[in-house]
Amino acid sequence: MDNILDSSIQYLKGVGPRRAELLKAELGIGTVRELLEFFPFRYVDRSGITPIAQARPDLAYIQIEARVVSRALYASGGVQIIPDERKQKLNSCKRLVVTVEDGSGSMEIVFFKGIRWNYERLEPGKTFVFFGKPQLFGQRTNLVHPEVDSPGTAAAENSISGVYPSTERLRAAVTGKTMCKLMATALEAALPQIEETLPDYVMKDNGLVSLKFALRNIHFPKDQSSLEKARYRLKFEELFLLQLSLLRQKFKRSRAEKGYVFSKVGASFHSCYNSLPFSLTEAQKRVIREIRTDMSGGRQMNRLLQGDVGSGKTMVAVLSCLIAEGNGFQSCIMAPTEVLARQHYANISKYLANTGVKCALLTGSTSRKDRAEIHAGLEDGSIGIIVGTHALIEDSVKFRALGLAVIDEQHRFGVEQRSRLWAKSAIPPHVLVMTATPIPRTLAMTLYGDLDVSVIDELPPGRKPVRTMCVSEHRKNAVFDFMKKEIGKGRQAFVVYPLIFESEKSDYKNLENGYEEIVKAFPLPEYKVAIVHGRQNSEEKEFNMSAFVAGRANILVSTTVIEVGVDVPNASVMVIESAQRFGLSQLHQLRGRVGRGSDESYCILVKDDKTGKDAQERLDLMCATEDGFEIAEQDMRMRGPGDMEGTQQSGLPVNLHIASLAKDGQLLSMAREYATKVLERDPDLSLGVNRPLVLQLRREKYGIRDFSKIS
Repeated sequence: MDNILDSSIQYLKGVGPRRAELLKAELGIGTVRELLEFFPFRYVDRSGITPIAQARPDLAYIQIEARVVSRALYASGGVQIIPDERKQKLNSCKRLVVTVEDGSGSMEIVFFKGIRWNYERLEPGKTFVFFGKPQLFGQRTNLVHPEVDSPGTAAAENSISGVYPSTERLRAAVTGKTMCKLMATALEAALPQIEETLPDYVMKDNGLVSLKFALRNIHFPKDQSSLEKARYRLKFEELFLLQLSLLRQKFKRSRAEKGYVFSKVGASFHSCYNSLPFSLTEAQKRVIREIRTDMSGGRQMNRLLQGDVGSGKTMVAVLSCLIAEGNGFQSCIMAPTEVLARQHYANISKYLANTGVKCALLTGSTSRKDRAEIHAGLEDGSIGIIVGTHALIEDSVKFRALGLAVIDEQHRFGVEQRSRLWAKSAIPPHVLVMTATPIPRTLAMTLYGDLDVSVIDELPPGRKPVRTMCVSEHRKNAVFDFMKKEIGKGRQAFVVYPLIFESEKSDYKNLENGYEEIVKAFPLPEYKVAIVHGRQNSEEKEFNMSAFVAGRANILVSTTVIEVGVDVPNASVMVIESAQRFGLSQLHQLRGRVGRGSDESYCILVKDDKTGKDAQERLDLMCATEDGFEIAEQDMRMRGPGDMEGTQQSGLPVNLHIASLAKDGQLLSMAREYATKVLERDPDLSLGVNRPLVLQLRREKYGIRDFSKIS
């Protein structure tokens, strides 16, 4: 007998070619397995009957059991069609109104579609169960297009009903009720063939119900308790297999992949550390100890370094590079943009001043002459640290001994680019991935589940919090006055806009109009305004950015190109126009561009007068906290993990059908802990008892891309 789970849904009763094509196009459902793994996103409790007298429009859904009293047909314009003429005029009807009563009162049931069918079955004197959302029409509560069943039928008695995600195009051919029928058909056909996917000991240890029970009760719950058990089983399995897949990669690598042994800390490290004009935070010291332990253990380091804006990640990277240098190895620091690479180079050069270690910068705009010198210095080992952009992965770049690769903002680099970097070393170098986008713990465990994670969770001493305030568009003049006051003290200001050119669908102020407004409000010669946006060529961008960094311009008008990278300690004001259009993490990144010096700094969020509730919630949170990790958690809760700033380019490594990284953090931690125990006992999953796990991990769903390294 063929496995029905992998057969096309086209052959299920009630589907057919047209519906099958629609389900595939709209929801990605092509097989019976995919249909059964398409779960309700909410449930409606139909366990009770509401008396008509208690029906109110503020109730979500009600179920009434009532007797049909009368039926009325209406043509367009509200003209009632006389019952005697209904046979001739039924096709011209636009509305059917059925009056029902249940002893407590009466109510109207209204239909705009399926008029003939509903007219013929809803005969006066008969009793039906009606289920729907009560609405107010005039002074009376009614039900529009409710579900209608006869008392005593399975549909009427099924107390908890699932509601499935849908699309506008799909609803015309597959209603919610139709989807429930298709699911019931699929379950009836497939349940006898469904085999358990988890070993008995996993189920017993974690108190899980069987897969058959879970699938039946996730779609058609017997009661609330059965639904909770089904949910728990399916969520745990999904998260457990996800973490098992990631940790298995990590276990394999920790045993198999040799790494360069950096057994000592050389003189250059001590020279740099002892000459720093500030003390490292305890968090920075802890992270450096973790990195040093990794790099001295004989296995390749793969570590993710998370740190909020301004937390001192670059300093950690420099000291890590100096550990490599002290053991006779070179390091590279790869940044996503030329602006950020130049900034890293400038800062690192200062830190290296007393060490004697040579540092170089390699970008797309490096001259041919300088490039030749850098290539020679990398090959003979005289250059200890190279900072650069994608130019570092060119075939012509060769190292004498590359021991450490630091990648900043790693989601901006593709897998192929990174693999070309690893190929420049006999043994894959130690890898330190850095991100200034705080990632919620649950998302980090999924996106980077096979890496070790370090977090710098405190800011350097002396950094003052940035005062954040939200103002409406009509208070713009007050904002300009405040900017003039700060510029009068010798400070500088950013003004960020969300658009470059006016969108046809949008009336948001665009960058060009904004620039004209700023220039008019801040005229020459007293004020100088620079502008930077994504459509400028690199020379224009560099010229304007440099003018601001050097202090030749008081104001930088910009799009979000300055989100990552620009370090101007003298800038004390960040004005974000149409702030309601930005995500939380993006607002936080932009705010991090100020407050980098010792002066009091300000972030002013300018919102549109018609800002929606969700956007206002984001702006309120920005004013309430500067904790990037709290902001990231809230960002994921509000928008979901796939849309978060800094993660959408890489996407989630697995499509979760039922578990939620935003809501199921505790269960994810439990699943990861249990997956670790399983692998400690059987790292290769080679024991017979674990065969079901191996079969599940072979499924495409768990073929998770390795986000850390490709060697």
